[in-house]
Amino acid sequence: MQLRDLRNSVVVLTGASSGIGRATAYEFARCGAALFLAGRDRHALHDVAETCHRLGGQARIVVADVSNSDEMSRLAESAIDLAGRIDIWVNNAGVGALGPFEEVPLDVHEQVVQTDLLGGLRGAHAVLPHFKRQGRGILINNISLGGWAPQPYAASYSAAKFGLRAFADSLRGELRQWPELHVCNVYPSVMDTPGFRDGGNFTGRAIKPVPPVYDPRRTAKAIVGLARRPRHSAYVGLPAILSLLARFVPGYSILNAALVDGSVRRARPIPRSSGNLFQPPGGERRIDGGYRSSRLRQGVLVAASATAALMVGRWLAGKR
Repeated sequence: MQLRDLRNSVVVLTGASSGIGRATAYEFARCGAALFLAGRDRHALHDVAETCHRLGGQARIVVADVSNSDEMSRLAESAIDLAGRIDIWVNNAGVGALGPFEEVPLDVHEQVVQTDLLGGLRGAHAVLPHFKRQGRGILINNISLGGWAPQPYAASYSAAKFGLRAFADSLRGELRQWPELHVCNVYPSVMDTPGFRDGGNFTGRAIKPVPPVYDPRRTAKAIVGLARRPRHSAYVGLPAILSLLARFVPGYSILNAALVDGSVRRARPIPRSSGNLFQPPGGERRIDGGYRSSRLRQGVLVAASATAALMVGRWLAGKR
């Protein structure tokens, strides 16, 4: 299939102020796209838009929260009113909350689902009528490896991501008679973004991601790659691919929980917080979180993690 030229393509991107969203905005801008950048932090969105202009793209900002249905509808209508169409819609906004399930307040769990699952549904609901009128369009969902591998101490996040994957598959079936309407999913491994700093944390510890941790620009390139050549799925990083095997490894959740337990025990104490779930975070908005190790160490950790998962899974299967 010939790669699509993204120059002047109209792209709506949620969660554009930091992390993967910010990196994705820059990647689309380098292709000459016309971007509508959505997020809750007006100042951060202005910074992203200015950089997009310098990189050769066009960018407008729309302050909008994916947990609000009216604001998602307004986002779609703004793009249609100003650009006349929407070519690509990226459901990227996401939040998380870490902690034992019963120690995380229920309203926090609900907000994770509101953002990570219902936010994706709202985006799709807002843009699909426009796609159908046009007879074409690309919907891209940033699901993460959480859509395949259950994440202990992030139960509502896992529920939302599993649900978003099921939603995308269901929607793809409904659109089978629309060959130019594409539903694409991207599954990144753990990315080095400020999300671990900014998200809800009820462990009482300063959590860092369990390695290996990848450059979020890799996910941005994968998202733009889906826009240029739509396909059902794109996986970023070896752990995302290995997560497909998680359902076939007995005891995977137990192993995963043990890794998190070890990380929590070594971390310094901090106050519990709902982080950025109910308002934008106060820290600097940027792409990177500062958690990455060297490439050599990353490779060793990936191999060790894969081997350990298989060995422990087999041991647990034998204990059943």
